[in-house]
Amino acid sequence: MSDKHIGQALRANLSRRSLFALGGAAAVTGALAACGSNTGREAASSGGASGGGSGTTLNQWYHQYGEAGTQQAVEKYAAAYKDATVKVSWKPGDYDQSTAASLLTSAGPDVFEYGNGPTIDMIKGGQVVDLTDLLGDAKSDFNQSLLERMTYQGKTYAIPQVIDMQLLVYRTSMLDKAGITPPQTIDELIAAAKKLTQGNVKGLFLGNAGGADLMGGPMLWSAGLDYLTKDNQFGFDDPRAATALGKLREMWDAKVLLLGAPKDWFDPSALVSGLTAMQFTGLWTFPDIKKGLGDDFGVMPWPALDGSGKASVPVGAYGSCVSAKSKDVEAAKKFVKWLWIDQTQDQLDFATSYGFHIPARTSLISQANTLKSGQAAEAAKLATDVGHAQSPILWTPKCSTAFGDAMNRIVKEGADPAAEIAKVKAVAEPELKRVQA
Repeated sequence: MSDKHIGQALRANLSRRSLFALGGAAAVTGALAACGSNTGREAASSGGASGGGSGTTLNQWYHQYGEAGTQQAVEKYAAAYKDATVKVSWKPGDYDQSTAASLLTSAGPDVFEYGNGPTIDMIKGGQVVDLTDLLGDAKSDFNQSLLERMTYQGKTYAIPQVIDMQLLVYRTSMLDKAGITPPQTIDELIAAAKKLTQGNVKGLFLGNAGGADLMGGPMLWSAGLDYLTKDNQFGFDDPRAATALGKLREMWDAKVLLLGAPKDWFDPSALVSGLTAMQFTGLWTFPDIKKGLGDDFGVMPWPALDGSGKASVPVGAYGSCVSAKSKDVEAAKKFVKWLWIDQTQDQLDFATSYGFHIPARTSLISQANTLKSGQAAEAAKLATDVGHAQSPILWTPKCSTAFGDAMNRIVKEGADPAAEIAKVKAVAEPELKRVQA
């Protein structure tokens, strides 16, 4: 997903690694998306290093991760490669924009990462290389929702590197005291939030925008719908979509949502400090939640609208791509296969040693010490079982902006959901025709 509408204040607080992963769901509202990750850590220093073997030289680009040790890790991986010299470049600033621009020149990278894989315009423009043949027997081992997100017309253009996710986290003791079991439908969630709203405690925190910038995708999925249909037509011109999106306004009107918290949804402090009983947030917050609450928290997916809907957790991943302008495409592909398919222990290290993340390979999850028990193990299972990529590859930034504007009007102003959906459709349909032409 290449939505890049994240505010400067948000950028300052987020390490890009997890944000992009969330991005998709929130990107709908123009808040996040393939912009990177949000672990709340300060940004790392920029720089680069060379390593590896002799002969061919490959330039590999990463965005500027915030987790300590990440840069040194990727430089170590590159140095271990013997079939080429791999020069790692650590890119600060607006990585998405600078990388997209570089692909038009001969001065760009050979190998680069991009949030949820390359954009449809990169693919249609012939700027990235088909990597389908690299997968082999490993294809079924990758998180299927993310692999599908990086595939267009049967060809895969990126290899998922590491998974980030969002989910609903709740204070077990608060729910127990109120006699509430984890809600299975949106109406049960609203009822629980009403009962849990007592005094200075609100029942639910969906971010300081009341979910307008975060929950568009999960609400569509809760109704059993999606941004697009299977044949890539506009996917939510449907009464059930209007009903689902209207539920966010219902929560707003019921005054069960925490608004104006000191920190936004990507930080767990609202839950830990007792400002809210339930919060939609990211997996990366678990170490801080554990530190503050011990085992007094539980995890669950975003509920289904009703029996005909679907529970979900948004998932995302940077994908490793090869530029079509690489001076040695085959050498670049060979390196991508070596690092992101063959080197499973490096993949496990990258996912679990620098922040709190999930390996992109399902078979590695059981080997991750950080994910073997408790709430983390439950979350990892949710990512595999009900993980949903934030938005389809054909859902462009223009579509996301239109949907984000509509979500703000629905949630914050009480606009009619059906009318707002019609406005989004009027923007999205010409965009879909453009990218599929």
